Amino acid sequence: MLFLHRKPAPPLSEFVDVLWLYEGYDVSHERERLMPDGSVELVINLAEDRIRNYDARNPDKFETIPGCVVSGPRSEFFVIDTAEQAAVAGVHFKPGGAFPFFRIPQAEIADHSIALESLWGRASGWLRERVLAAKTPDAKLQTLERCLLEQLAKPLERHPAVDFALQRLSSACPPGISWIVNHVGYSQRHFIEMFSGEVGLTPKLFSRVSRFQQVIRAAHVREDVNWVQMALDCGYYDQSHFVHDFQAFAGITPSEYLSRKTPHVNHVPMD
Repeated sequence: MLFLHRKPAPPLSEFVDVLWLYEGYDVSHERERLMPDGSVELVINLAEDRIRNYDARNPDKFETIPGCVVSGPRSEFFVIDTAEQAAVAGVHFKPGGAFPFFRIPQAEIADHSIALESLWGRASGWLRERVLAAKTPDAKLQTLERCLLEQLAKPLERHPAVDFALQRLSSACPPGISWIVNHVGYSQRHFIEMFSGEVGLTPKLFSRVSRFQQVIRAAHVREDVNWVQMALDCGYYDQSHFVHDFQAFAGITPSEYLSRKTPHVNHVPMD
């Protein structure tokens, strides 16, 4: 099994968390649910030029799209086919990091996996071909990095108000949205529109997803979890509030997540 990842060079590193390549993924289960984390992922199936796009609520239903896909920022889990992970490469954008590479507001791709060709046209096919043609795994990631820079649709600059909000909402103790609005100098309506356009989720929803991620990242490294204390530590009002939010995002209970966890924080086998 090969898992290679690299941080891109600046200024791309301000928007892309990691470029990655995965080969040899082989598990007994056919599908996995992926947890939402508020970011965008670009995925290239290097084994074959297709990807199954599942209906998360009815995983027996799916559509087949070309092998380069953009998974928008999520507000709930989605489903992937493990067989299609045999040879894949991709880009994990930072929250709010994908918007310079696409001409549409990120809110339009939220909670959807869409073919890259619908956003980049024929450049999508060229991207896959160029990555495949690279001779070594590291060269494939270098090629992917160059292709990203070639497809820039906007300057690599975040709006200062969105940048300010992302930093605060991603912290361990995020402030309320009204506090952020009072500090950025825009009306609440205008601020939410700017934030959603660059990040894809509303500030309130992004804050909830970030808090959910704090929970599963803390739980993932433990064998036993005091969920009541975990809920309080992560800022939930009470355990019922915590469990409701967890199930809304994960589609399973906290205990089910812990019993099914894999080496990857956000990957959980389906039933």
